[in-house]
Amino acid sequence: MSLLNRFVATGCILAAVTATASAKIERTVEKSFQVQPGAHLTAATAGGDIRVMPSSDSVIKVVAKEHIRASTEAEADALLQKLDLVIEQHGNDVTATASYKEGSGFHFGGWPPVQVDFLVTVPSRTSVELKTSGGDVAVGDLDGAVRARTSGGEIELGKIGADIDASTSGGNVRLDEGRAVVKLSTSGGNISAGRVAGPADLRTSGGDIRIDSVEGTLSAHTSGGDVKAVFAGPLKGDCSLSTSGGEVKATVGHGVGFQLDAATSGGDVNAAGLTITIDRGGQGKSSLSGAVNGGGPLLKLRSSGGDIVVASRKDA
Repeated sequence: MSLLNRFVATGCILAAVTATASAKIERTVEKSFQVQPGAHLTAATAGGDIRVMPSSDSVIKVVAKEHIRASTEAEADALLQKLDLVIEQHGNDVTATASYKEGSGFHFGGWPPVQVDFLVTVPSRTSVELKTSGGDVAVGDLDGAVRARTSGGEIELGKIGADIDASTSGGNVRLDEGRAVVKLSTSGGNISAGRVAGPADLRTSGGDIRIDSVEGTLSAHTSGGDVKAVFAGPLKGDCSLSTSGGEVKATVGHGVGFQLDAATSGGDVNAAGLTITIDRGGQGKSSLSGAVNGGGPLLKLRSSGGDIVVASRKDA
């Protein structure tokens, strides 16, 4: 067979495989469970999304949406034979998991051939533990703790009343409000948060970090972007903001006392408008250290590739 003919044959095979892979059949499985206040949800899926929203009743409702790469209903039935879908209750705990039994040999095209999304409604005081290897995670306003993991998607969280531990290897992380301990991390995206009332640890290797209102202690570090944080009221303890590839900007309330320690290898430090007793460095230099408004908790700011700005809010 000539090289041209081989290319043509290969193209036909790829087109056929693509057409087969793109054909999808959807099935839905629903289950509901009566629970007591303080229930716990565990949900895990390979390749699908997980979405958890609050409800006003005492029921956890799980909707599993099965996306099947099949051309016929019979083919879909055969593929579902290898899907291990578990939706069950043990006491006050509800578990929803979906995994596909690995076949032997090389898997050409998308795998697994059955992808399951979980859409769950829970009472607001429910705590959740969520994990997906290839999809997004979204959680609405909950009073319970949230633990979320994804290897290939984004994480979006509403107003959360208890501890948060959320991480992704391939997307952005967004939080509306965290009222307890907050731990957010990503290897490939940005982190943004609205109000953060408790101790917070935010880390990314490939994006920006932005916090609109910091009310507790903060540790925010990125290797590839800017860090910007607005502190509401006095600093509750030592805080640290750093980047290896961008700008650091901290906005503090007018008259708030703290100990500033700012240094950059690739820019200047600008703290115009602050009342500061300088120990080291100075305005417009690569470092500036001293007591602001008489001193207080430490605010440590570091950048290897940009400027550092410390601004004052007269309305705070």
